[in-house]
Amino acid sequence: MKRLSRKKSLVLITLFILAVLVDIYYETNVFKVSKVHFKSNKITNDSSIKLVQISDLHAKVFGDNNQKLIQTIKNQQPDIVVITGDIIDRKTNSLQDVFHLIEEIIAFQQQVYFVSGNHEWGNNLRNELLSGLEQRGVQILNNNSVEIMIKEINLNLVGIDDVSTNHEDMKKAFTNVKNLEYTVLLSHSPAVTDKYRDIDADLILSGHTHGGQVRFPLIGPIIAPDEGVFPKKTKSVYQLKENQSLYIDSGLGTSLVPVRFLNQSQLSVIEITN
Repeated sequence: MKRLSRKKSLVLITLFILAVLVDIYYETNVFKVSKVHFKSNKITNDSSIKLVQISDLHAKVFGDNNQKLIQTIKNQQPDIVVITGDIIDRKTNSLQDVFHLIEEIIAFQQQVYFVSGNHEWGNNLRNELLSGLEQRGVQILNNNSVEIMIKEINLNLVGIDDVSTNHEDMKKAFTNVKNLEYTVLLSHSPAVTDKYRDIDADLILSGHTHGGQVRFPLIGPIIAPDEGVFPKKTKSVYQLKENQSLYIDSGLGTSLVPVRFLNQSQLSVIEITN
């Protein structure tokens, strides 16, 4: 009986380990589409604005030449594509995959905007990356803004350089922003909302935390960049004020260790309506 019990225990332990390994592989290598909806009286007609947010890719490739990611973005038919930093890793030594991804996206959507993350700042290829993105049609919003009209809706799109490495300039970024229009702030790190309490934006889109990357049942994330141990803000929507929301995308890639657990990689689709 004891020997049988030990065998059963060994089988159960083996099955558990296999289940964990399968989950890790799936959540790390198969991304989901996360859809989020925001409303505002500043959207004055019955139209809507759809954004696709790409965050923390860390040069990861999904499918042959990123075709799974490219086709998923195309299928969403976004009005705007925003990239909230860490499209490369600090260890990335080739930009070929990233540039191919951008070229494919630009082919069907020319409204693509980018802000830098800490891994761009940690990589010697940063200047080459930014130059290559601009050459391919991406607008870099490191401490500046643009006014866009989408379906007769005026939208302020503001981008700041990475807060976690102290490269942001909020005053410069918001210099030309009209407060009467709906304003989206792109900030790689959500720590911007702790560092600056009065931000003239209706919606803040961030990444950086990877959603904690590895989460545990009942406990949640153990640690996240800039959020410390047992972080409170790692992913999803946070209501900062009555008319201001922070959305943290848990991202597509990984850093430090190539593992996600109970925290699937994701692409975010954000819709803003009246």
